[in-house]
Amino acid sequence: MIEGLGWDFAGAALVGYLVGSIPFGLVFAFCAGYGDIRNLGSGNIGATNVLRTGNKALAAATLLLDGCKGAAAVLIVARFGPGPETALISGFSAVLGHNFPVWLRFKGGKGVATSLGVLLAASWPVGLAACMAWLAAAALTRYSSLGALCALASAPFFAHWLASPPVTAIAVPLALLGIARHHANIRRLLKGDEPKMGRKREDAGGV
Repeated sequence: MIEGLGWDFAGAALVGYLVGSIPFGLVFAFCAGYGDIRNLGSGNIGATNVLRTGNKALAAATLLLDGCKGAAAVLIVARFGPGPETALISGFSAVLGHNFPVWLRFKGGKGVATSLGVLLAASWPVGLAACMAWLAAAALTRYSSLGALCALASAPFFAHWLASPPVTAIAVPLALLGIARHHANIRRLLKGDEPKMGRKREDAGGV
């Protein structure tokens, strides 16, 4: 075991997973009277699917807190754990928790907001640059999914230029996981079938 709270890498990963698995979108939608968000649209628990309720404030709150849980997983372990590498393991595990929550039979979100929260906590210039890439690509193309993909794909490069090697090392698997979770969106983008923002479709670039 490690000094401090006695956390090893497995313990940090467990903490991150549990924090990340909190399904804010599901809880918010249920409390607001929309029922089970998994029965709407893509069945995703992220902010994009919450937006399909028509409640923009609820979607914004989901987006914010999904990002915050990624940041919290990093910061908690950074504060009490043995070092930055362990904190990054916790952050990656938070994304796994969001994407594959045990409470929801491992059917969660796509992890973009949570990944950006991890990057903001690990290195705010990297996280901010990735967020700007997301917003810029989405604004220019009107494809929410393409904005998310640009943010994910660019994050390792931003980390290489702006942060330490451990941040780059965690940005790469975050990008690969997030891109893999968008496989259906990528297929539609290539076919020209992906809906632009403002149009309804079952699986339009969830986060």
